[in-house]
Amino acid sequence: MADNATVIEVDNVCFAYNGQEVLHNVSFEIRERALVAVVGPNGGGKTTLLKLLLGQLTPRYGTIRVFGGAPEAARTRVGYVPQAAPFDPRFPVSVRETVLMGRVGRNRLGIYGREDRAAAGRALERVGLTDFGKRAFAELSGGERQRVLIAQALAGGSELLLLDEPVANVDPEHSGRMYALFKELTAEVTVMMVSHNLSVVTGHATHVLCVNHTAGLHALGEVASSTFTAAFGGYLTAIRHDTSCQVLDPSASMHVPHHGEPVNSHP
Repeated sequence: MADNATVIEVDNVCFAYNGQEVLHNVSFEIRERALVAVVGPNGGGKTTLLKLLLGQLTPRYGTIRVFGGAPEAARTRVGYVPQAAPFDPRFPVSVRETVLMGRVGRNRLGIYGREDRAAAGRALERVGLTDFGKRAFAELSGGERQRVLIAQALAGGSELLLLDEPVANVDPEHSGRMYALFKELTAEVTVMMVSHNLSVVTGHATHVLCVNHTAGLHALGEVASSTFTAAFGGYLTAIRHDTSCQVLDPSASMHVPHHGEPVNSHP
């Protein structure tokens, strides 16, 4: 990872809504092809951070650079998938048409050509939905819709995917497949996703970004996934965030350590 180019640089960023500070002195750097799990409490600033990276919000202090420039300048290179995309189930749009919408920014005439259709086909294949092109988007399950929206971002040529709780409305079986997909996608793109599931940390992510008004980025080399499993077993799945980033099971808890700090359980 050390030789990979830097995709995101956040330097001493502060942001406030109506004078109420949400993020304070946030700094971190993410390199290409990383899979970053963003964890933290509700109201801790996770979604605000994603909006800052998208250029939808502007920091009060500090700087953000995406692909070396201002976030708004990199927007065509960034794909965003919300927790639940609003749509009218009565609107008759197919899966292929939904994916083709990701090509709008690359087609000034508004007419999809052979290249656009080929890109949509490759994106559907990438997310395992090759045979779903003609199906109605409204008829899909929650997990299938999320995969279609990811295909939409890939069809548009996104090099960075920002996913806001992408499996929040997906059953456990399919969420596991989704996480495996995100890991596979890092062969081509950088993925940053908000999640509350420890399996992301222990089985898939390369880094964990703990966000609770400030932020700390931890490489999985610092917090070995095998350590979590060996110490607490496979049932450890909940994440709690107080002033530090903490992980809990029903009978024990620990915090995600900083570099060089041992992993210890405590009452």
